[in-house]
Amino acid sequence: MARFIKAISTALLGFSIFTGSTFAAGTIPGISMTQQLDEFAKPLSGGKLFLIQAGTPSAPQNCYQDSGLTLPWPNPITLDAAGRIPQLFCADGSIKIRLTDKNGNQKLVQDNLLIVGPSGGGGGGGTVDPTTIFQTGAFMQFYGTGILSGWVRCNGRSIGNATSGATERANSDTQALFAFLWGADSNLAVSGGRGPSAAADFSANKTLALPDCRGRVVASLDDMGNSAAGRLTSSYFGALGTTLGATGGSENVTLIAAQLPSLSITGSTSGTMSVSGTGSNGFTGGNVGSGVGGGGAFGGNTTVSVSGTASGTLSVSGSVSGTGGQAHRTVQPTILATTYIKM
Repeated sequence: MARFIKAISTALLGFSIFTGSTFAAGTIPGISMTQQLDEFAKPLSGGKLFLIQAGTPSAPQNCYQDSGLTLPWPNPITLDAAGRIPQLFCADGSIKIRLTDKNGNQKLVQDNLLIVGPSGGGGGGGTVDPTTIFQTGAFMQFYGTGILSGWVRCNGRSIGNATSGATERANSDTQALFAFLWGADSNLAVSGGRGPSAAADFSANKTLALPDCRGRVVASLDDMGNSAAGRLTSSYFGALGTTLGATGGSENVTLIAAQLPSLSITGSTSGTMSVSGTGSNGFTGGNVGSGVGGGGAFGGNTTVSVSGTASGTLSVSGSVSGTGGQAHRTVQPTILATTYIKM
């Protein structure tokens, strides 16, 4: 009897701790603080627990080490040598989990698991998990220049794990963004070249380059799931308008001869020429005359006129002054801020 009472007391105490402490901050029943076994009933030593947003294939969802939801666990969480999942706290709502062994072999997938218990203290409701507001890979512009928790700057630097030597952020909390960008844009450079998967590259201490938004305006893809609109083409943008991450445009441009407007110069000339003159002629003769008398002479004047036209060609040449062939600006009215991307 004493043993039975002790067992009941222990069970009630455990239940009280479980419901009063763990659930009070929001947890996943049957997952937090449990030992996971494989199909041979052996501890799932070194297994991986992936925490995923409910209803999505793989979008990461943060869970935390503290009830205040300020210290996120790495995602995935690595089980200890005994196959135990550590204590974890999650925001209210639902969650999806994926459990694999240390080699990546899937053991369990479960979606729409209910987070039990309030995730915040007092007042009229629980706190909001910031990762449910912005998904991994979302852009945000912020009127500042420094580091923001949960975000990295799109400055062309790199991310990776804590020992990767990444230049923008080297920490385990970059894994979700590393995996997202690795799959979304194959043109983003991976140090040492791309391996078989994002997880393998992250574990191998490789770094991944971030999109480079420095001095650039972000525009929408020309198709976005529809047919291309033809508003951004390679002829003028300088790159395919349907390629994610493509860059184009310039701050200034220098016109070439083919871009100058057509210019036509014509000219004509005309003129007239006239020549005039006078002359005289005369005739004499002993037997020439008029009337009855004999002998005599006569004479007269003749006027000669010459007229006509003259034609020819006229060559016109010249130059335009006050030019220098310099570049001119093409910048739109702009205000500057910092572009961040969600981890």
